[in-house]
Amino acid sequence: VQLVESGGGLVQAGGSLRLSCAVSARAFDNNPVAWFRQAPGKEREFVAAIRWSGSGTVYSESMKGRFIISRDNAQNTIYLQMNGLKPDDTAVYYCAFGDYFSYGEPPRIVNGYTDWGQGTQVTVSS
Repeated sequence: VQLVESGGGLVQAGGSLRLSCAVSARAFDNNPVAWFRQAPGKEREFVAAIRWSGSGTVYSESMKGRFIISRDNAQNTIYLQMNGLKPDDTAVYYCAFGDYFSYGEPPRIVNGYTDWGQGTQVTVSS
C-alpha cells in the first residue's frame, strides 16, 4: 500500500485548500480511508473518513460543515476539501488506509488504520 498526499500549503484565514491522497493499493469497497492531522506538540487527530466505495462518510464534529471528504473512482484518489480555514487548522495532514474490511462506520481512531502517507503541511495565517 502506498499513499501520497499533496495539496498542502500556506493560506490566509478564511481561505480554502483541497488535499489529495493518491492511493496505490488493492482496495475494495469496504476498505476505510481517512484524513488525520497533527499539530506541533499535539496528538494525531481524526478529521474525516470514508469507505473506498465512496459511502459512509464521517467527520470530526469540530470540522463538520467546513471539510468535505470524497473519492475520485477513476483516479484512485481521496480528497479533503477544506473551507473556512482557521489558524487552528494548521497541522500536518495525513492520509490513512485500513487494509481490512470495515462493515460499520469507518473508524475515527489512529489504530483503526494500517497504512499511512508521509503527510502534507497546511499552514493558515491570521
